Amino acid sequence: MSLDRSVDDVDVEAAWQVLKSRARSQLIDVRTRAEWSYVGMPDLGCLSKRAVLVEWQTFPDRTVDPRFVERLEGELKALGVKPEDDLFFICRSGGRSLAAAKAMAAMGYGACHNVAGGFEGPLDDERHRGSVGGWKAAGLPWLQG
Repeated sequence: MSLDRSVDDVDVEAAWQVLKSRARSQLIDVRTRAEWSYVGMPDLGCLSKRAVLVEWQTFPDRTVDPRFVERLEGELKALGVKPEDDLFFICRSGGRSLAAAKAMAAMGYGACHNVAGGFEGPLDDERHRGSVGGWKAAGLPWLQG
């Protein structure tokens, strides 16, 4: 994983390994409050961490929060995160998290990674999420909000 200002895609297992092995690495869940409550969220308790929860888009109007960067920087500073620490951005399937990771990379955070597949992954043949790819399908720890 490079320390340049580009954002790379990593799969959920690779993200988990770094979160487990690097104490200051962080998982940032940029989904909405509704998604955290009704779909669930990554559980990092066994790593003595918690996912940082900051909405990229507001619900229900889906507009990008103009204060996203400011809000996330405040959370990261409170946790002692440095601009060179690994930041893993996750959303439902990887779109919003990529945009959020790019926004933070533009602010000087040099190790921003998009969690490809997201929390729920792509739609399966029956048009349901959570079984084909992503955090849940990989069997990584999660909890219901």
